[in-house]
Amino acid sequence: MRFKLKNSLIISALLATGVMATTNAQAAGTITFGEDKYISVGFGSIAGYNSTEDAAANGNDRSNDFSMNSARIYISGSMNKYIKGMLNTESSGTGGATEVIDANVQFQLTDDIAIWAGRFLSPSDRANMAGPYYSMGGGYWANVASRYGWNGGTIGRDDGVALVGSAMDGKVGYSFGAFEGDRIFRFSPAAALSETSGNKDKLMYAGRLQVDFWDAEPGYYGTGNYFGAKDILAIGIAGRQKTDGVVKIGAVGDYKAYSVDFLLEKKDVGPGTFSAEAAYYDYDTDDVFLSEQGKAYSAGMGYLFNSKVGWGQFMPFVRYQKFDSDANTTFKASGAVDLAGETKRYEIGTNYIIAPYNALITATYSDTKISGASSANAFNVALQFQF
Repeated sequence: MRFKLKNSLIISALLATGVMATTNAQAAGTITFGEDKYISVGFGSIAGYNSTEDAAANGNDRSNDFSMNSARIYISGSMNKYIKGMLNTESSGTGGATEVIDANVQFQLTDDIAIWAGRFLSPSDRANMAGPYYSMGGGYWANVASRYGWNGGTIGRDDGVALVGSAMDGKVGYSFGAFEGDRIFRFSPAAALSETSGNKDKLMYAGRLQVDFWDAEPGYYGTGNYFGAKDILAIGIAGRQKTDGVVKIGAVGDYKAYSVDFLLEKKDVGPGTFSAEAAYYDYDTDDVFLSEQGKAYSAGMGYLFNSKVGWGQFMPFVRYQKFDSDANTTFKASGAVDLAGETKRYEIGTNYIIAPYNALITATYSDTKISGASSANAFNVALQFQF
């Protein structure tokens, strides 16, 4: 039962993560004040129903819960063609508290190079740059494999500065920056063991390089699927490092992580669009937090049917995630529970897409297995809306 409760908390936390991708993915309302001067306001929400095995209060029955998994306000503006900015908030099912997740200014030095400063997503893997609003399925987050997005920063964001650029007609994207990186283990059990004494207050450095072999992908904040709008064949590599970034009583270590991700999306494959994604991750905490150290993998496939049924299109999908941590035992308040350190999640579901990313319904069945604990299956329905 302890595992079920922990899993439910993780699910709530992961649904709070994600990003606002390119601004044209939302309708929003825009007021212009002259050439290259405007303010745009929008909002987004993910409401869900979740039923998890043995997660009811008695520990034996399935839970039945409706929740507002995420509610956001998006504000962006432009002073001129060189200076822009955004302010986004998030209120999630993890307690309903509202947080400022994005507050930054972007200096557009040239058409292809910009400086971002403030709070924003630090360069990372595609799953983190896309988040739940812009992944293959509504309300989805790859928290088992892509751990920094749900666990680090402020919903994956950090305070800092980054160089963001592109080359070769947008087919090569790159970003590199320096950040605070002082909330690396926000929701994991490692957070309960962390304390700041002994921390040398070093900066965290993060970078990403991506190559698009077919159509180019615009923008810094990304997306995990184009729903047939583009032909995509892309490979990205990302990494982050912070000296003395892992601290607990009696131990200080360096934090390092890197990943490789792949996305393929091809239109006109039979009566629809085929997509496939995969990623590999390596996490190193200098042996300080073994529960957050190890290797992870994720993979998924989807197929979007061109024909509409009623208002929208159906897109069935499957996903798999695995995190093989170096931990043999996870400590809890009531004692130690033997866990071999391996977490797996299998998912099968379908999207009903009314308007890509702006209006969709997702139904998913998942089975999560943690070695040393019984598995838990869950059924989830998420309704995503953005304006």
